[in-house]
Order: sequence, then C-alpha cells, then structure tokens
Amino acid sequence: MFSKLTPINKEQHANFKVKPIENFGFASNFHIASVMVHEFVRAASVYPIVFLEDKAQDEFRPVTLLSLDAGENLFVGEDGKWQASYVPAIIRRYPFALAKNPDQDSFTVCVDEDSEYVGTEEGQPLFNEEGQPTEVIENVKRYLGELQQMEAFTKAFCHFLAENNLFTPLNMRVRAADQIKNVTGCYVINEERLNNLSDKKFLDIKEKRYLAPIFSHLTSLSQIERLALLKQGVNAIESPASAEAETNLQ
Repeated sequence: MFSKLTPINKEQHANFKVKPIENFGFASNFHIASVMVHEFVRAASVYPIVFLEDKAQDEFRPVTLLSLDAGENLFVGEDGKWQASYVPAIIRRYPFALAKNPDQDSFTVCVDEDSEYVGTEEGQPLFNEEGQPTEVIENVKRYLGELQQMEAFTKAFCHFLAENNLFTPLNMRVRAADQIKNVTGCYVINEERLNNLSDKKFLDIKEKRYLAPIFSHLTSLSQIERLALLKQGVNAIESPASAEAETNLQ
C-alpha cells in the first residue's frame, strides 16, 4: 500500500496538501485487509472474517477476505469506487500511518509521499502559513491514535482465543457454477470448543466484551460463498441458492 512512507515534519512537508480518497485503485490488488475487533459487526455483513497466523510473532490477526484469489479485490470497481457499504479502516487511513519510534514507546505520524492524494497543488494543507499543524493533521493523529488502541484490544482478543485453543484451520470448498475454490491457509473459531467452555470461562468472555466479535466472525463465514458469486459477476445477495459450500473444520 505504501511506497514512500515518511514521518511528517514541517520542514519537509510545509507545502504539502492532501485530497480526500475518491478512487481506491491503490487497493485493487489486495485480496485481504486487516481488521480490528471494533469493525467486526459492520464488516461481517459484507466480508468473511478469518484469522491468519504469524508464526514469526507467534500470534494471530483477523483479516477480511476481499477475494478468493491473491492479487484481486472484488470490491474495487473498474471506476475505482468501493463496491460495498463498509471500507476497512486500514484502507480508509491511507495515505497516513503510524510508525513506532526506535527504542521508544511512542509513534510518529507518517505519510506516503508517492500517493496520488498528496502533493503541493490541490487539497487541504498539512501546515498553515506559520508552520503549525492544521486541523487535517490533528484529525489524522486522533484517528490513528484510536486505531492504535483498537489494535491493542484486538491483539488481546486474539491472544485469548489462542490461549484457550479456540482456533481451528478452515478447509472449505466453495462451489459456484462450474468453479470450485478451496479456501485454506486461515483459521476460524471452533464453535464446538467455544460451546464446551466452562461457565466461568464463558463469563470471562462476556466481561471482556468478546461475545459480539466472536459471533460476528462466525456469522461472517457465510460471506465466503458470496465471494465466489461476485467472482462470476453474480449478485450474491439476490442469488444465494446458486452456490454451495462444503466445510471441514478440523
């Protein structure tokens, strides 16, 4: 997504301006997008939410599937418009991001200098004539700060699921017309193990406010069939009977 991510500073970016995103062409080859727990309820109505394992970090992270094929995003139209009611926050934040300062427990706001939405000609300025940050930067800081807090909550959520052995590999075959897609390489919550948790552990889930995202995730898995239909240009909402799915949760 980012090609030249640079910390924002008034010397280097005094004349920089940013335009609102009207074209999502930069995300047209993303077949997954990271999401946070706070997005699950809205995202689940459109995308399947699954978990990927980062073995290097020994942790799991939730993502939405935007396609069943790598390098393809079924939700970006030829005109660059996003073809769904909800856009994942990680995409909406573009062209800004937070970068952790080396050896410090703090972050710096960065901007992708190569983005078509950043330049010196059009848009809202990042700094005023006195060299002070404008409302644009203040809004970006607040938004990215909120996302950072959500990410910490999401990591705790995934750690809890892993600690209680609630993840299981997903192995699904999706049939749509003459196509068969095998969906593997990701994880989902094992509903049987969830239901077998003790009353004390289930109460713990409730107190941690994990119930809503858990059920949103499980509900979202039916959207996998929708992706297969979208691949054919079929309206998945109007034609749910035209696809069948076989699931094996190990």
